[in-house]
Amino acid sequence: MPQLRPIRSLLPSRSTGLTGADTAAGEEAAHRGAEAVSPKPKVDRSSVGKVVQSAVYRDGKRIATAATLSEALRGVQDSSSMAWIGMYRPNESQLYAAAEQFDLHELAVEDAIVAHQRPKLERYGETLFVVLRAARYRDETESVEFGELHVFCGPSFVLTVRHSESPDLAAVRRRMEGDPNLLRLGTEAVLYAILDAVVDGYAPVVSGLQNDIDEIETEVFSGAPGVSRRIYELTREVIEFQRATRPLLGMLQGLSAGFHKYNTDDELRRYLRDVTDHATVAVERADNFRQLLGNILTVNATLVSQEQNEEIRNLTHASIEQNEEIKKVSAYAAILFAPTLIGTIYGMNFDFMPELHWDFGYPFALSLMALTCTTLFTVFKRRNWL
Repeated sequence: MPQLRPIRSLLPSRSTGLTGADTAAGEEAAHRGAEAVSPKPKVDRSSVGKVVQSAVYRDGKRIATAATLSEALRGVQDSSSMAWIGMYRPNESQLYAAAEQFDLHELAVEDAIVAHQRPKLERYGETLFVVLRAARYRDETESVEFGELHVFCGPSFVLTVRHSESPDLAAVRRRMEGDPNLLRLGTEAVLYAILDAVVDGYAPVVSGLQNDIDEIETEVFSGAPGVSRRIYELTREVIEFQRATRPLLGMLQGLSAGFHKYNTDDELRRYLRDVTDHATVAVERADNFRQLLGNILTVNATLVSQEQNEEIRNLTHASIEQNEEIKKVSAYAAILFAPTLIGTIYGMNFDFMPELHWDFGYPFALSLMALTCTTLFTVFKRRNWL
């Protein structure tokens, strides 16, 4: 296996914050030092993300609000202190600066930059790297919106990197600050609170998907147009929801397996078990939704097939009735054609036609016409044409 490049070779020099002349100088020095490794694109500073919240806590209480990452790191003076930094859509420079301050692993930083990762839990030394997929149900569009959250959890810091609006970590921070006893348990407590917020956010999604499925069932049996497309779109959302929720069970089991090794507090153990229960429910409901949608799609295909067969049967019946009418018309046309043919022959006015000067010629012609019509009518009647 090739040896990994040390992360400091890819990171800017240690600076006092994310902005200002010192940071720009550090980025320039890092760029010159990393040219032999890989060139980095120039970053548009007008479109970068930002540090949303940065605070230092001691014994479960906020003691300082840090303006920069270095200030947050300096505020952590002992094991009872920790820094909690929240970043929203940061650019490469900001993530590299954070990696330098908190000594984050290169692979984890690359994942956070690229984003679009599957949910996972990885440990790099004493730092946990967690990727979560949050979900939010939008009533106005009846669709599910997915977000991505990266969490770096070390012994004395928690760094969150959001790439979307959800989840609302401000609510998590307010909740933790309102419960000093829980926040006093350290960075693991913050991680579990974030996990709980993400998992609790799945409940409205489950309710919204259930409501959509109920509506689809009604539309399927009422023959609403376009229901097949809606089934397909909802199936895609359920599959995406499964991708967001299913890996959580393995992640939570991995955290549970480390309880004894890392001497996790009993309160946090109970807290994590509750999160696991809620995640299990979300995963099971997602599995049921996918199976139910598969059954609905099969039923819809059957109903569409039955409707098509009914239409074909109606067309066949109409064609048969039309053929019957054509047969009747053809039969009467043949009956009327016979006397016309006889009258045409006698209307040719030849001089040498015996019937022209015969006293019974006219009655004979009429009788021949009547006999021919009667014979044709009898034949068509026996053949059920009339």
